[in-house]
Amino acid sequence: MRCSQEQFLIGVTGIIFNHKNEVLLFKHVYRSHSWSLPGGYMKSGEHPREALEREIKEESGLVVSVDKQLKTRTDRDSPRLDICYIGVLVGGEFASSSEVSEFGFFTLSTLPLLRKNQVFLIHEAFNSLPLNS
Repeated sequence: MRCSQEQFLIGVTGIIFNHKNEVLLFKHVYRSHSWSLPGGYMKSGEHPREALEREIKEESGLVVSVDKQLKTRTDRDSPRLDICYIGVLVGGEFASSSEVSEFGFFTLSTLPLLRKNQVFLIHEAFNSLPLNS
């Protein structure tokens, strides 16, 4: 069955807030929109929350707690499923990697240029905060 079925990836994306309810963005070295939400792909046997926490730690040194699932999306242009979570920064110290050169926390009014689907997810996450903080 495995040989006859098309393979697909499961991605994880995080909307990570700091104590000021600002959103974590990474400046990725390989994307056309250099700033974007953190994320990556699951490994076999990994829970999506664990995958997101691992990816952020590997790419930046930052430690996060992933708390709530926000959306599940499919990518019509590639065989991919993406699960988006909301979480919070716990600690760690930023260290650049081969994938991420910078990080920043942004308010809705200070977001850099992002893909429309990521802006949509950020707005959804803000709207889900208690009292729409």
